[in-house]
Amino acid sequence: MADDDLDLTRLHDLVGDWLTVPDVAERLGVPLSRVRRMLDDRDLVALRIGEHRAQRVPARFLTDEGPLPALRGTITVLSDGGMSDEQVVAWLFTTDETLPVPGAPIDALHAGHKTEIRRRAAELAL
Repeated sequence: MADDDLDLTRLHDLVGDWLTVPDVAERLGVPLSRVRRMLDDRDLVALRIGEHRAQRVPARFLTDEGPLPALRGTITVLSDGGMSDEQVVAWLFTTDETLPVPGAPIDALHAGHKTEIRRRAAELAL
């Protein structure tokens, strides 16, 4: 197995719950074109991962209403800091015991700690 495959396997396991683009559309009750627009606008990030290397979105990137509102700006800060999409997803799902809530940055975003997570993301770019 190539190093890239191993990294994607670890990332797949780190995130756990993934949705294909059609699954996202069904879950949100929107057309596929709307989900593709969310990806183009960077409201969401999808990786070619898992079986058949289909484009998949971490399920935790969504709420019942759509993409997690704090996610877009956080993705932008991390990407502007030089992270690839794979690195962005890995950072968001890696446990950090120093966060205001136990767990990973994605957990803190769900708990409403957008400012703290973006501050930490910005520090990575320095």
